[in-house]
Amino acid sequence: MKKQKGFSLIELLIVVAIILIIAAIAVPNLLRSRMAANEASAAGSERTIATSNVTYTTTYGIGYAGTLLAMGPGAGGGATSAQADLIDATLAAATAAATPKSGYFFTYAAPNAAPTIAAPNNTFSTLAQPATANTTGVSTFCVDQTNVVRKDPAGTTAGPTAAGCNVAYAGVPL
Repeated sequence: MKKQKGFSLIELLIVVAIILIIAAIAVPNLLRSRMAANEASAAGSERTIATSNVTYTTTYGIGYAGTLLAMGPGAGGGATSAQADLIDATLAAATAAATPKSGYFFTYAAPNAAPTIAAPNNTFSTLAQPATANTTGVSTFCVDQTNVVRKDPAGTTAGPTAAGCNVAYAGVPL
């Protein structure tokens, strides 16, 4: 009788089982790493919004921007107070769960949507929330005119208000 070459069915099943065990260990860690990266991006985006708002108020003299889109890029022709080109288009448009930036969307609040010299925005706040809670992120982040980015590991969605991060927001400064 000739000896056959190759793997037996049992050997192949053992290899498949080992691969599945390794995958079961690796996938949750990969998802946690992705959420951590999304949260870091959201905190960085909040810092960008705060810094851009300082630039906006010193450049245009009408206080803080009225909307995220006002800090975003224009259609061309140079920056104006309505399209200051201080933040990228992805961040400026990330105002709903359907259009997130790195798994987070941003709710922006200011007293006036179109500030003027007579009615400037002296306050603002932005709340970053995961587009899909516990999947794209857990924590929420808030920044206001104090330029302190606050993190709430519990994911509180209270706020923002035109006066600043909501008092009910229990976030800790980063």
